[in-house]
Amino acid sequence: MKLGMVIGELHRCENKLASHLAVLADRHRTDHEIHHVARDLITWSHQHIRQLSDTGHRFGLNLAQEPGRDPGLPRAVREKLSHWFGCRPEPGLLLLADLRHLHLVAAEVSLNWELLGQAAQATKDTELLDLTTRCHPETLRQMRWANAMLKVTAPQALTS
Repeated sequence: MKLGMVIGELHRCENKLASHLAVLADRHRTDHEIHHVARDLITWSHQHIRQLSDTGHRFGLNLAQEPGRDPGLPRAVREKLSHWFGCRPEPGLLLLADLRHLHLVAAEVSLNWELLGQAAQATKDTELLDLTTRCHPETLRQMRWANAMLKVTAPQALTS
């Protein structure tokens, strides 16, 4: 069924968002606001991944309950690099690039939640509609946070 395809894509995108939030938190460990808020926001994506996995069973999908592992650098290496970058004049540009990328990933997740919500309305699937009603606003908040941090970071990073 086509709804299964959307659920599978959304599951993949939520994993990608969680991974990017983890990288952002680890890479910018010296910026406590970025580090701690990103860590907090990951929990929403992890919950969404679990809920999508549960919902996917209805559509014959076998989606992982737990978030996928980040295929990039190990966390310890990212943390060491974070401390090194924290002492250099370029961390503002790196943070700006990371936030920009995070915003784009969150926008992709949001779009997929929107598609699933529209399909749930069209098929009168109240369970799917409830899922999108619970999860999509959290994704929007993740995206708005990335956008707000871009606005805070951009002036200094781009003009100094």
